[in-house]
Amino acid sequence: MSFLSEDKIKELAKKANEIRMSIIEMLVEAKSGHTAGPLGMADIFTLFYFHVLKHDPKNPSWEERDRLVLSNGHICPVLYATMAHAGYFPLEELKTLRKFGTRLQGHPHREYMPWVENSSGPLGSGLSQAVGMALADKMDGSASLTTGKKMPDRFIYAFLSDGEMDEGNTWEAVMLAGKHKLHNLIAIVDRNNIQIEGYTEDVLPLEPFHAKWKSFNWHVIEVSGHDFRFLNEVIEEAQAVYEKPTVIIAHTIPGKGVKEFERNYKWHGKPPSKEEGEMALEELNNNRF
Repeated sequence: MSFLSEDKIKELAKKANEIRMSIIEMLVEAKSGHTAGPLGMADIFTLFYFHVLKHDPKNPSWEERDRLVLSNGHICPVLYATMAHAGYFPLEELKTLRKFGTRLQGHPHREYMPWVENSSGPLGSGLSQAVGMALADKMDGSASLTTGKKMPDRFIYAFLSDGEMDEGNTWEAVMLAGKHKLHNLIAIVDRNNIQIEGYTEDVLPLEPFHAKWKSFNWHVIEVSGHDFRFLNEVIEEAQAVYEKPTVIIAHTIPGKGVKEFERNYKWHGKPPSKEEGEMALEELNNNRF
């Protein structure tokens, strides 16, 4: 990672806008899928794949790569769109989302896309998977004292939704990571305050959210999920914490970029119609950077 110049921030903002347009086009073509979460997370995915992650689209199985584990697999349109824009596969393939025989399933599946780190769908499983990866890397590092094997120089990033924090399995993983002081694990929670049945604080309140993570021995940071400079700074802070895992609570606007979709939980799990898609694309296309 490095300092973000003003020119780099503009470049990232433009790329995030292109990714949002790809998301809309995918969903309109598929006639199914999730809208709000993918649009809300486009800035974070853009920052990771075009600045933060140590990865190589031409060599997806590179052993020293960072691992990005997506727990809330239903927001996969943003994962697919970002990876396509980063060069993992052709942009044209995005239009096959959710179609019969496609690699771009409604939830990511490693059997069809080996360059994703995990299959995801059942909410609450991703953090457990990431904890296992981080713990394995830590064990490999301990073994190196006797075998000479180099400890993998990487971070495990777990992307979670706030709605899936209703799942008990998630909190078991939180406790285990805190117990083992997995400093190589960084969780990013999409705190967009919505889930499929309504607003999180109406369905099953999460607050005091910050205090809960802290009580399980995590370093906790809160930040806007749409400010590239501050996001970059808090990720650098998380990488520098050595005695415990870190969670970044990223406050995002669901449906970000399309005013009619923003902050409305009803867009959590439905795609735009052709007419709504045209409206959204026109709005996004009018952005200036």
